[in-house]
Amino acid sequence: MTKPVIQTKELTKVYGKKVAVDHLNLEIEEGEIFGYLGPNGSGKTTTLLMLLGLSVPTSGTAIVAGHDVVRESREVRKVVGALPEFAGFYEDMTAAQNLEYIGALNDLPRSECRSRSKELLEIVGLTESANIKVGKFSRGMRQRLGIAQALIKRPTVLLLDEPTIGVDPQGTKELRDLITKLNREQHLTIIFSSHLLNEVQKVCSRVGIIRRGRLVATGTIDALTAELTKGEGVRMEIRLEGLTQAMLKAVESVSGVRSVEPWNGGLLLQADPGAIQEVSKTIRAHGGLILLMKPQELSLEEIFMKYYQEA
Repeated sequence: MTKPVIQTKELTKVYGKKVAVDHLNLEIEEGEIFGYLGPNGSGKTTTLLMLLGLSVPTSGTAIVAGHDVVRESREVRKVVGALPEFAGFYEDMTAAQNLEYIGALNDLPRSECRSRSKELLEIVGLTESANIKVGKFSRGMRQRLGIAQALIKRPTVLLLDEPTIGVDPQGTKELRDLITKLNREQHLTIIFSSHLLNEVQKVCSRVGIIRRGRLVATGTIDALTAELTKGEGVRMEIRLEGLTQAMLKAVESVSGVRSVEPWNGGLLLQADPGAIQEVSKTIRAHGGLILLMKPQELSLEEIFMKYYQEA
């Protein structure tokens, strides 16, 4: 079994009268890409700052890679790399010079700074831009360099705050691919904080939804879908050949079928679990060839909106 690499208990941060993070209880397992979702001002960045040991909690605790974020904040920063929403660079220095300088600030020997810079530029796909001044970089290139900067000290945890915001579609895809690669090849535990739900759904194994500082839901997309559709039956995507109007009417009449509609050359069905077998028989009886039947999960946007409406 994997173990939690991040664990918070009743973690709270208050600024004056504003509760930015409200009794957060969260566990993130080693090797996860965890999507941390919420609109601007919901508490995402404040949470990340506490996990980095850069903001002291008002109350509660957080343990990151075995270290308490308050008592052992320096140890936390040794094992956690972070990409802030707007990473800072020296604009008149090249990508390689920026990385070498950050390496020196992290007490790497000069020779290691150079070799590590070269290695990281290759990992993030910026080798050909190593000697270009960062002031000429696009937003996507800056974000990839920011990730390289976060990796300079070989962390085990990577915190990404809105990494794809303001990045064009091609750059966004490159960042998604890079995040997945880092997780797979370097076994990094990654928190992907964002309000761009479509991007999170493409890379994250599990998500948490925060609203006004409170965690209102956490789990896989499948688990959250099941929770939200409990009592509503199952939603099935049925791909088939030979769909006819008579078949559609016959499926509609099956006991336990709540709704059915043509969808993408097949059917989109909502029904009681016990009705699925009879639906399958009905389709075949009307000359249909079933190519695929699978539960249809909600989109992350649907899940997000449902939890926000209920919270």
